[in-house]
Amino acid sequence: MCGPSGVWDITLLNMKMRELKIFRSLKVRIFLIMLIVGLIPCFVMRYAILQNYEQRAVNIRTSDITTQLRILANHLLTYTYLQDTSSEVINAELEQLSNLYDGRVLIINSDLKIVKDTYGIGEGRTIISEEVLRCLKGYIEMTIPITETLEMPAPEAAGEKIDVVRGVMLVSASNDSIIATMDSLNRQALVVEALVSLAIIVGVVLMSKILFKPFKKIIVALDQVQAGYTNDPISVPDCRETELIGDAFNRVLGRMKMLDDSRQEFVSNVSHELKTPITSMKVLADSLITQKDVPIEVYQEFMTDIAAEIEREDKIISDLLSLVKMDRTAADLNISQVDVNELVELIMRRLRPIAMKRDVQLVYESIRPVTATVDEVKITQAISNLVENAIKYNKEHGFVKVTLDADHQFFTLKVEDSGIGIPADALENIYERFYRVDKSRSREIGGTGLGLAITKSAILKHRGTIKVQSTEGEGTDFTVKIPLTYIAV
Repeated sequence: MCGPSGVWDITLLNMKMRELKIFRSLKVRIFLIMLIVGLIPCFVMRYAILQNYEQRAVNIRTSDITTQLRILANHLLTYTYLQDTSSEVINAELEQLSNLYDGRVLIINSDLKIVKDTYGIGEGRTIISEEVLRCLKGYIEMTIPITETLEMPAPEAAGEKIDVVRGVMLVSASNDSIIATMDSLNRQALVVEALVSLAIIVGVVLMSKILFKPFKKIIVALDQVQAGYTNDPISVPDCRETELIGDAFNRVLGRMKMLDDSRQEFVSNVSHELKTPITSMKVLADSLITQKDVPIEVYQEFMTDIAAEIEREDKIISDLLSLVKMDRTAADLNISQVDVNELVELIMRRLRPIAMKRDVQLVYESIRPVTATVDEVKITQAISNLVENAIKYNKEHGFVKVTLDADHQFFTLKVEDSGIGIPADALENIYERFYRVDKSRSREIGGTGLGLAITKSAILKHRGTIKVQSTEGEGTDFTVKIPLTYIAV
């Protein structure tokens, strides 16, 4: 075989296109998966770091400011700053605190009046709000009560101490340094993400070249097979997946080669079988033409032989047409409700004269009534071929027994004969077209070598099975099993 047939070309092309589509789709999916898997941890890490840093930085700054404010609150009471704001020491501490945190400090007395404002714009004003002032954007707002501990006068609660709120210290500290640090961290995280993305892309490209190199080998092998350069099996044992694909393709390739060989053999056999009767007729006709004054007896004898060859040619053509019809799709089946018992009886009556001529006893046994949905013509042809073969390849004074039975799902037809039998090494080939166990005997009795091929094709069209058991010199048993209800697939 130099190259694949047209059907083979199309099949291989379809396989190659599917392989290319699968290859590209798989490559894109792996790339996207690896990119997503690589980037998600980066996003999560950046978000977690920034959130954690912001919360921690604010907590630390709040803690530092709170500690310093408590110390400063005690100093305010010591220097009676709420009554007199002229203390240079306190003012210096307030300015230092304001400059340190880049913020604003307000000292508010118990009458809600601002007695000191480091910005110098709110002194003497009254301030009323929840927690004095809520946190403004970009600032940390804190309020610290200015409390003084006093002893209760006797006799109500001698020696008992109470805390009296003399005022409130409100501090607004800037978050600019925290925000700047977060911006810096965010930029660094984005750079890391970009580098990781680039590394993932490069890694995916390199891995794809490594991982998909065996698949490219398969595609190259498919191209070579399709072009007809080779019919050798594909072997890509680089990884388990390519090995499985190669094995699957090799099985398909083997099947295609077998079909192509079968096709060529079939064409050769058809040509030979059709040519043989024509050759015989031509020889007989030439003999008559070349002879002068041919006796009527010779003339009649030659014409009888020519008529026999014509009949043989007609039978071969009829069987070929039947086989072609069988090769069509199951949609061509003409399914109807058939009384199988009556059908088998009709076949037996039709073939009984042939059996009587060969002195073969025909026996028919019906176990139970059987009705099935089948193609009556094709089933008739299949059963007729089996029974007729059993008669033709039988011994003198032999028998053929046909048994019909059924269960709730299938009907079974068994054809037994006492004939010449089939050699064990030929059993697996008997359904091949033009195959003959004994070619000389087959031609002698008028066989074409297509009967069992037609029979098997008809049975398979009905989703049935056919099995054979044979002992050479003793006889052959064919068992056919066909569903009672035909189900189109």
